[in-house]
Formats: sequence, C-alpha cells, structure tokens
Amino acid sequence: MKYISTRGNAPVLSFEEAMLAGLARDGGLYVPETIPQMATADITAMEGLSYEEIALRVIKPFVGQSFSEAELIDSISLAYAGFGHSSRAPLVQLGPNHHLLELFHGPTLAFKDFAMQLIGQLFQRALKRRGEKVTIVGATSGDTGSAAIEAFKGLDTANVFILFPKGRVSEVQRRQMTTPKETNVNAIAMEGTFDTCQAMLKDMFNDFEFRDGVRLAGVNSINWARVLAQVVYYFSAAVALGASRQKVSFTVPTGNFGDIFAGYIAKRMGLPIDRLIIAANHNNILHRAITTGRYDTSTVTPTITPSMDIQVSSNFERALFEAYDRDGETVTKLMCELKKGGFGIDKKALLSLQNDFDSGWATEESTRMTIKQIYDSNSEVLCPHSAVGVKVANENLGHTPMITLATAHPAKFPDAVKASMGKLPKLPIGLADLFDRPERLTDMPDDLPLMKSLIWERIKL
Repeated sequence: MKYISTRGNAPVLSFEEAMLAGLARDGGLYVPETIPQMATADITAMEGLSYEEIALRVIKPFVGQSFSEAELIDSISLAYAGFGHSSRAPLVQLGPNHHLLELFHGPTLAFKDFAMQLIGQLFQRALKRRGEKVTIVGATSGDTGSAAIEAFKGLDTANVFILFPKGRVSEVQRRQMTTPKETNVNAIAMEGTFDTCQAMLKDMFNDFEFRDGVRLAGVNSINWARVLAQVVYYFSAAVALGASRQKVSFTVPTGNFGDIFAGYIAKRMGLPIDRLIIAANHNNILHRAITTGRYDTSTVTPTITPSMDIQVSSNFERALFEAYDRDGETVTKLMCELKKGGFGIDKKALLSLQNDFDSGWATEESTRMTIKQIYDSNSEVLCPHSAVGVKVANENLGHTPMITLATAHPAKFPDAVKASMGKLPKLPIGLADLFDRPERLTDMPDDLPLMKSLIWERIKL
C-alpha cells in the first residue's frame, strides 16, 4: 500500500513513512493510493468480534509491509488496554432508531484517544526499529493536545510540543495538557485562535531546514494514521447494529473534518452507510461550504463547543481531492485561494460532496436545550459537542438507524454542562485530583521564529 499527496507533487510513501512524515512536503495531506474493499461476507464475519479484532481487520490492508500482523496485534492491544469500558466504544440507545456512540472511555475522555493511543504505539515501534527520535508538534482546539501528551509522555523516541489557543479551551482540557510531569511533553498557550495554532504548525512543516533539523513529525488529523484509526469505530458500531443486513447513518460533530472523513473512508471500503451528516456549531464553515459551494473563512466566534471553533478545516482538503477526481493541481490552486480568504467549489465537485455528505448546525441556545432535554428524557449527560450532534441528528431521523458520535465526556466541559442542566458532571476517578495537580505551561505570542527557537532549546535529539 502506497500513499500519495492531495497536491500531487510529493514523494509516494509507505504507510510507515507517511505516518512519520505527517504533512507531505508539497503542503498536501497523504491519502492511500487505493482504498481497500470489504465484501459483505467480510463485514458479516466481524459480528461478535472484539473492538481490537475488528481494528486489526480494518487497519491491516492499509499498512502493507510496514508492520507485521503480530506487531499490529500487539500495538492495538496495548493501545486500548487502558480504556474504561470493555466494549471500548459502546452504543447507548437514545430513541427507537437513534443510538449514541460513546467515544470517551479512553484515558483523556475524548474520541482522540482512539487514534492517539494507537499512533503512540506505532511511532514507538517504528522509531525504535529505525534508531531515531522525532519532535512532534501539534495544534489543538482542546482534545487532540491532551490525547497526544497522554500517548507520548515518557517515551524516549519523541519530544512533544502542543500549541493551544490561550483562554479558548476548557479548564479540564487545559489541565490535562499542563499537569503531566514528564519532561518530554510541552504545553504551549498561544495568543490567537486554533486556526492561528494550525497555521503556525503548517509553517513549521513547510520550513524544510527546520523540519529536517528537528526531525519534525505531526500527529494532528493531517496525519493519515489518525484518520485510519478512527475508521474502526464506524465498523464496530455499524456491525453492532447489523450492518451486514441494513444500512446505518452517522451524525458527526466536527470542525476539522477528520472524524467524518474517517466515516467516508469506511463507506468507500464497503460499509453500508446511508448518510454521513456533518454537525457544526456557530462557526459553521463546513455546513456553508456543502450547502452553498463557497468556502469563505470569517472570524472565529468563541462558543461552548471550543473544539469546533475553527474556520480552516484541514481534512476538508482530502474530501476536495476525492470530489475533484484526485486532481492534485486543482486542489493546490484551491488551497492557494484559501490563503486569500476562500474559494468556490465547481458544480461537479459540489454535487459529489453533497452526494457523500449532509450537514446541519446548532446555535448555542439549541445546544444547551439539547443537553437538558437528553438528560431529562434519558438520564444521559452529553458534552456540548455531542449535543450539537444529537440536535442535528434529531432533525434527520428516519427509517434508517442513526448513530451519533459522542465525542467527549461531559466532565471535560463542566461549566457549559452545569449552565445547561443545572448540575456539574462528575470527573471520573482517574481525574478526581486534576484540579490539585501543579501546572506546567509556556505562554507564547504568534511569532514563528520565537516558537522555533523555543523548540530548538528544549529538544534532546
């Protein structure tokens, strides 16, 4: 299995090489040269398997010769051993045809753990084999950062720097990044928004002298391995609802498009998915792009769903690449236009996107109302992002079973949840003392040379 760039002008890489590279050298994102197919019999054969067993069957065809089956089995087992639920991603029924997929039973209580815990294992294995050490730099709107720090803390093959927008993540999210004691992980509070952090990350990757000097690697959802790991829970959830005999639909709260793109890959592999529905918040650039054909950025408005306070959705580039029949030259032009504020999607490509994705969005008020309604009717406490998903899903319920992704534990957003339902969600036992732990972080302006200097000072290659 080989991997190509969405911009068509970077070396073709193996799975391991694409994973360690993160961003392609032409600025594009890596995607598989071909998408492996699963027959109905293959999907039926997953019934009754554990999450880890399904993960092996989904991931193995994408890996090629990079990791042996034994290495994959071991990495997958270690990745999910610390999850707090035996099913890893259990389904909870909300209504006759509506289920919630709980993706918050990992160590940092968010769906990002599914990918990050596995990537941590695969990185460690690959780098040990190569005798190398890397510098991982990531940008986060909240959950990616804590998941990355948790997965890589204490590993001797990586130094980690996580950039997050100062004052724009919840206190629980911040403390999950700033309280680990391991010195190989660094939390950086940046002035600006998530888009500011993400832009700086891409600028570092595009400075090849710096990139090669510090051996830069990325674990944001620009990294294909992140997307691949998330494909698994679409299969596990659909199979649990009898996907070999009926179609299912998914509603996905998303800002950076990575989570729902994983669903698209699952569908392309042969999983019988009817609809993939984007659930957006007030910063609804993906909804606007899908419905109007214009991708125009605007000022980010802070909301109670900070992980979706985004205007530049990196993974949308992968969807555009597919919608434009894998025309890297056109994607490159669109991404250049994006730097100037936006671009138009031509009619054929827009129809392709609309065939693959539906969308909706939720106001702040409707998000709060949904948290209260679901608690009153189901005794289920939703995080604000999951509430956005449920609100949009409820507007799209039909005869096909609907699965809404619950992306984080409500305890990660205590203030928003309390304001919505009148009581604080409880922190799980493992995080009960989170607010008593000392914090360690660095404040930084939006200054690329200063950031690069900081990284050079702290790395130990």
